[in-house]
Amino acid sequence: MEPKGRHKSILPELLLLKVRNIPWLKAKVSQREPLMLIKTDKDIISSYLEDYSNLKGGFAEKVAIPENESEIISLLKEASAKKIPVTISGAGTAVTGGRIAFGGILLSLERLNRVISIGKHSAVVQAGVCLKDFLSQVDKKGLFYPPDPTEKSSLIGGNIATGASGARTYKFGTTRDFVKRLRVILSSGEIVDIKRGETFAGKDGVLKIPLVLRQSIEVKLPTYKMPQTKNAAGYYVRPGMDAIDLFIGQEGTLGVVTQAELKLLDKPHGIFCCYVFFSTDEDCLEFIYEAREKMDALSLEYFDKNALNLIKSKHPEIPEGVNEACFFEQIVDKNNEDELIAKWMSLIEKHKSDPAKSWFGQSEEEKKRFHDFRHDVPDTVNEFVKRTGQTKIGTDIAVPDNSLAEMLAFYKKHLSASGMYCLMFGHIGNSHVHVNMLPKDKAEHEKAKGIYLEFVKKAISLNGTVSAEHGIGKVKHQYLKLMYGENAILEMAHLKKTFDPSCILGLDNIFPRELLL
Repeated sequence: MEPKGRHKSILPELLLLKVRNIPWLKAKVSQREPLMLIKTDKDIISSYLEDYSNLKGGFAEKVAIPENESEIISLLKEASAKKIPVTISGAGTAVTGGRIAFGGILLSLERLNRVISIGKHSAVVQAGVCLKDFLSQVDKKGLFYPPDPTEKSSLIGGNIATGASGARTYKFGTTRDFVKRLRVILSSGEIVDIKRGETFAGKDGVLKIPLVLRQSIEVKLPTYKMPQTKNAAGYYVRPGMDAIDLFIGQEGTLGVVTQAELKLLDKPHGIFCCYVFFSTDEDCLEFIYEAREKMDALSLEYFDKNALNLIKSKHPEIPEGVNEACFFEQIVDKNNEDELIAKWMSLIEKHKSDPAKSWFGQSEEEKKRFHDFRHDVPDTVNEFVKRTGQTKIGTDIAVPDNSLAEMLAFYKKHLSASGMYCLMFGHIGNSHVHVNMLPKDKAEHEKAKGIYLEFVKKAISLNGTVSAEHGIGKVKHQYLKLMYGENAILEMAHLKKTFDPSCILGLDNIFPRELLL
């Protein structure tokens, strides 16, 4: 079902705002609708100032938890007038510190949590819907939402704000590829209600964003060129781009996403999945390279020896004597299932993996167990970091496919020489492998930062990205600057000020707030 038209859908909210400004009606309105929740207790506020980045020092005056768009509009108008910073606080599953405020108000959308409708091939949801709950409802309808972020407790709004992705991005693309329509509230209280395929940048690089109650906002797009990889670094900018893409991956700096229409697919007849274990990294990587070339996998993931050892206490069934592993998923139907399984088996044997040690799954129970195994690696790392307070230095780098082998060799050379505890895993199908370094003391921490910088420089030299799926947040400013250059960062700041002239939204996300002065 399509969302209501722009003017029609906003009218009740505007009437409610006017009614609330009439003193003798305020009491009646408050009786009919719960007022926005405001939390000022320090312990409660502190729970909204955590994520897996382990960024310290955040603070805020209060947490505002609205129930509807009209309350968000009122909050943003007041904050704009008073120049009070507003940071959107998601579920706390991110790794770049984006939800951690340094002053002002924390805005939580947890009460905007309705799945409004699920149609034949689309769903309309509020931003506070939990991804896990959404996937469950979609599955019950016999439909399929391919974006597969690791953190299933994340919120749909957060997925959109960061341009999130996951293992199944390999075949189907990121969250961006499944957003059909967005409602976004700007800091002025104005509403953008934009549908994919309706508004595009002109040849002059000018983008006109339609607004619900006035004609449009016009912006000159930045001139930097994005890498030809999976990318979540900075604002999305391409010649002739669709206007909706500007609000995907903007990390809460341009507006507050409140509602989205998402594309759905028919649920596959079946998904065959497998873990393949190897004695050497050479055999594993040759298997992966050939699989990328010859097979049409749904996902293609990689784990090094340390990643496997990390979760062996949870999964003692991991075979002995293995050093690398690959996980893949393959969509099958009743006509091609046997043929595809035979092709994979041939590939496994060709690259010296023992089929008897491989894990094969087709039932729902097996697939769930395999997915839990896949997600246990980053989950275990993040849980360890959050529990101990120990710093994790983790990359989010992706490079063009033809540069993957060179980037992997560069990683292994520097990590081996470092003597530090580290592990590699991730979306190797997209040439996007996460390197996690876990320094045990301050000296190792400084060493890890230096190694990370070398990784960034190498990726940039290969036309890669410093952030493929996590965004920049507050912890990766310097890497974004290295990737695009100082002028590009200034162009980003200018673009933000067009949509947020009061400069209150998501301060320090993507670039330092000082650039807005």
